Formats: sequence, C-alpha cells, structure tokens
Amino acid sequence: MTKKECIKGLETHEKFYIKSRFAVCSGATLNSVWSIRNQVVGESQIAFLAVGTIAKGSRTVHIRHHYRFATSRRTGAPAMVLTPKVSLPQTWPASARISQGGDLPTGQTWQTLAAQSDPGFSHNLTGKSGTGSGRDDALFTIFQPNLEVKYPAGWQVTGPRSAKPFFLAPRWDKASYLAGASADGGASFSYAVAMPFSTKAGAKERLAAQHIKDAYTKPTDTEPVNTKKDIPGRTPSRPLTRLYHDGDRRDANRNEAIKACKAKWGAGYSEGGKKQCDEFPFSSTYEGAAQALKKYDPQSKAPKKNFSARPIPKDDNEAGGRIMSGFYSKNRILDGPDDGFMIKVS
Repeated sequence: MTKKECIKGLETHEKFYIKSRFAVCSGATLNSVWSIRNQVVGESQIAFLAVGTIAKGSRTVHIRHHYRFATSRRTGAPAMVLTPKVSLPQTWPASARISQGGDLPTGQTWQTLAAQSDPGFSHNLTGKSGTGSGRDDALFTIFQPNLEVKYPAGWQVTGPRSAKPFFLAPRWDKASYLAGASADGGASFSYAVAMPFSTKAGAKERLAAQHIKDAYTKPTDTEPVNTKKDIPGRTPSRPLTRLYHDGDRRDANRNEAIKACKAKWGAGYSEGGKKQCDEFPFSSTYEGAAQALKKYDPQSKAPKKNFSARPIPKDDNEAGGRIMSGFYSKNRILDGPDDGFMIKVS
C-alpha cells in the first residue's frame, strides 16, 4: 500500500483503512493553536500515518511511518520537536518472541523533517517461528505507534502532546496447510475478512451463492426446518470459523447435511450425479451441520438444525468450493476460534 492509497482510504474510513489482510494503515492528527499574549495568531497540523505491509510468504511486518505538515498564519511549528515511539503492549502466548528493526529515529524538529522529500521512518516486526501456540504455531501482538511532540518555549499552544493511531494486530503462524509452511510460515493482520460470492447471471457459483443468500434472508424456507434458524457469518461479532484439523468432524458436518437432503428430496436427490448436496455453513467450519451433535456439544449449548442443505448442480457447488478453498489460502485463515471470517453475497 502506498502513502497515497492510505490517505485516500482514511478519507472514507477515518481511523484506519484495510486494503487486505496484508496491507493496512492508520493515522492520527495533532492540531495545534498558537497564541501570543492570549491572542491566537496561527494554527498547525501534523498528520501521522502508519502503513503496514506484509510481502507474500514473509514473516516480516513492515511499517512505514509518514509525516505530513501544514500551517496557517504565524506559528512556532518549525521549532517543534517530534519524537516517535513504538511499543508492543501485549503479546501472546507468553512464549512468543518478536524481534524489531528499522530506523526508528530520536527527536527531530518539524523544520528538519519537513525539508525531507518523504519525512518519516520504517519499522519492522518479525515473529519468531516455534514460539507460538498450538499446532499452527500462532502468535499475536498489539502494535502501538506513538508520536510525542514538544512545543518551543515562548509560545502559548493549545493542542495535544501526543498521538496514538489505532493499528491492527499482526499475527504469525506456521500452519502446515497454508502457503509458506514448508519454509517458515507467514504473517497477516488480524481482521475478519469476507468470503465473496455472487448471484449474478454468469457467475459459476451462482446457485451456491443463492443458497447462502436464502439461508440468511429466508432461513425458515430452507431445510432442515427450524423457525429459529439464525446462521452466523454476516457480522464480525458472529463470524464463521475454519475447521481443518478435525477431519472426522468435517465428515460429520457433511453427513448431517446429506441426511437433510435425503430427508427432503429422497435418496435420489443427486439425479444420477448431476447435483450435489450443498451445505451452509460449510463442512469446513465449526458452525457446520454437526455442531449440535452430543459428541461436539456435550453441554447442549449449540443451536439445533442451524444450517441449510439443498441439492444444487454439481458445477455450481464445486465452483463455490473453489472460492472457499482459495479464500482460505489467500487470507491465511487458521483453524479455530481466533480467526473468524464473514460471507458477502453480492
């Protein structure tokens, strides 16, 4: 992501802009009012941007910090001292080790920085493989950029002394089923992205997408019958979560969906192999059709029959499967509850 893209994105999203799970940015501004003998004589502004990018297959998170300066009328802004700081206020698990690098500078004046063609600095974070948790060696950190300013003597200044833009948490993994596993894994930013499906004419997955749309918008018209059906995956607060490591549970999800297809459309629902039983949520999610089975829900907390199954043409179903598989891989979606995703049907 370029600085220009970041600035344009922040015009719409204000606090942070997300281009992808591998390119994000955030920003903050320090607006100051300058006075002499209680009379306002000028204003100044510092825009502090943090642009984070991750190269494909890399474990290094590169953060480029940019400054933008503006003044009006009379100020003492050129003599202001700007001191950037970065911190990792929380990292988990406790075993996680994250190295930092780059060219984090000491305090510099506005005048010195403004004379540069692209004022700012770079900072890098690299999560050490083997220090994460679970089978996927996952580790996370909260990254907090901060800019502190010191105003010159002799002026009355009203304005903040620091700026802390929000920044999405980086995450590292070495999942065996994701790209880069044979090397050293990879990194991404922790954000619930949406898997795209389309119902437009000509879309290869059109009927799979229509099934998802119906499951969300007309749940009581889908099979199995459940007047309280409320499938997750539409909002970040109720995402879907990937199921990879438990192959038996994936099979159980699939089998429960097929039972529903047979119960409604009979054993010949496939019409000689022309159709397949499409299930939503997908069998590759923890929210799949088997979630309420006693084996997976011993406390009986999961909603019953909270899924949809229907026969759709084989080509549509397989096209939807390719979208799902590509999405998982492209976005480094991990198994488990810490990496939820959403569904978007256009």
